[in-house]
Amino acid sequence: MKRGLQFLLLIFSLTVFAQKETVDTTQIVIPNRYNSAEAQTKPYVIMISTDGFRYDYAKKYNAENLLKFSNQGVQAKAMVPSYPSITFPNHWTLITGLYPSHHGLIDNYFYDYKRKEPYAMSNKKNAEDGSWYGGTPLWSLAEKQGMVSASMQWVGSASDAGRKRPTYYYSYHEKFTPSEKVDKVINWLKLPMDKRPHFISLYFPEVDGSGHHFGPDTKETEDAVHLVDNAIGELVQKVNALGLKNVNFIFVSDHGMIKVDGGNPLEIPELLLDKNRFDIFNSNTLLRVYVKKPSEVKETYKELKANKTEDYQVYLDKRLPKYLHFGTKDDRYNRIGQILLIPKAPKVFLEKGKKTSIGKHGYNPRIVPEMKATFFAWGPDFKNNLVIDEFANINVYPLVAEILGLKIEQPIDGRLKILKATLKEKK
Repeated sequence: MKRGLQFLLLIFSLTVFAQKETVDTTQIVIPNRYNSAEAQTKPYVIMISTDGFRYDYAKKYNAENLLKFSNQGVQAKAMVPSYPSITFPNHWTLITGLYPSHHGLIDNYFYDYKRKEPYAMSNKKNAEDGSWYGGTPLWSLAEKQGMVSASMQWVGSASDAGRKRPTYYYSYHEKFTPSEKVDKVINWLKLPMDKRPHFISLYFPEVDGSGHHFGPDTKETEDAVHLVDNAIGELVQKVNALGLKNVNFIFVSDHGMIKVDGGNPLEIPELLLDKNRFDIFNSNTLLRVYVKKPSEVKETYKELKANKTEDYQVYLDKRLPKYLHFGTKDDRYNRIGQILLIPKAPKVFLEKGKKTSIGKHGYNPRIVPEMKATFFAWGPDFKNNLVIDEFANINVYPLVAEILGLKIEQPIDGRLKILKATLKEKK
C-alpha cells in the first residue's frame, strides 16, 4: 500500500477535474437549515461514488472491505451506465434519476445553441451554475422536504440546481485525501440531531485517475482501488463507533475503463474540419457533429457513411438505437448534434498531433462490458447476502428516495420496482 499512497498526489494532479484556479478548501454551510421532527426519525444514507470503479475491480483487485460489506448486503453483477458512459453525465444521472439527454449534461464538454455558450466540466463558473442542470438532485429533494443533506464534492453539488443546495458542501478541489474526506463525513454525523444530515453524497476520483493515466490492468490502478477500499473500511468503522442506528451505505461508480488503441487512432474525416459548416465535439470515444445548415444534414450523413471504415459507425441522431436514449426524441436541450460517429472499442478519434490517455470510457456499455459500473449496498434497510442482476443506473435515485421516505415530485426515468426487492420489508 505504500506505493499507492506515494502516487496519491500524482493522481490528484492528473485527474480529469484538475483545476488551475486558487483552491478554496472551506466548507460552505447554508444557515438556518434544520431537520423537521419527522426527518429526525428517518434513516441515513451515505451514497459513495468512486469514479471509474469498473464493475469487476472489487474482485479483480481483492478490495477486502467492499467485498465483505457487499457480501453481507447487496451486490449487483454490474450496474449499466447511461450513454455516453462519461463522468459528468452519469454522476448527474445517479443523483437525479434522469438520462443525460433528459437532464442536459450530455457530455463533459458541450455547446448550448439556445444559450449561445459552452459548458466545460473544468470551468468552475459552469460547474457551479445550476441553470445548466436539469432535474432535482437528491440533496435538493431532501432539503425541500425538511431533511438536511451534505455533499463531499459530488458533481453539481456546489450549484443551485434544483433550487436547493445541500446544507453542507465543498467546491471541487483535490486537496483532501480519502481519509480526510471520511473524517469530514464523520464530523457531519456528529452534529446535533436537528442539524445532522440524513443524506450524504461522497466522491472519490483516484481510481479513475489511475485508470486513465496508467490503464485498468496496472499496479497503479490496483493500488488506487485499495486506497479507496481502505477509506471505505475506515468510514464504516467510524460510523459504527458513533452508535447511530439506521445508517445505510450505497457504493456506486459512474462507469468502467478500458485500455484504448491510442497508437493507431482514427482520423477525423476531412469533411468535418470545415468550421464554417460544422461544429465537432470529440470525446475520443464519441464524435458528435452539429451541422450548421439543417439542409445539409442528410447530404453530410450520406458522405460520411460512404467513406467510413469498419472501425466506427455513423448515425443520424434520430436513428441511434432507442435503448441509448440519446437520439432526437430524447434531446430535450438540443445539445447532442445531428450526426454521431461512434468508434468500435478500443479505437478512438484523435485530432492530428494530439494524444490520448491509456485508459478511456464513453463507449456503449451494452456492447463494451468494460464500461459497466459497480453497485454495492449494505445497512439495516437492505437485505443480506443478495446478488442481483445488472440494472440501469437511473434506478438508484428512487431507491434512495424510498429509504429516506422522500416523495418524488417530478417525473424521472428510474423506477423503484427495479430495486425495491433489495430492501427489507418494513415492519
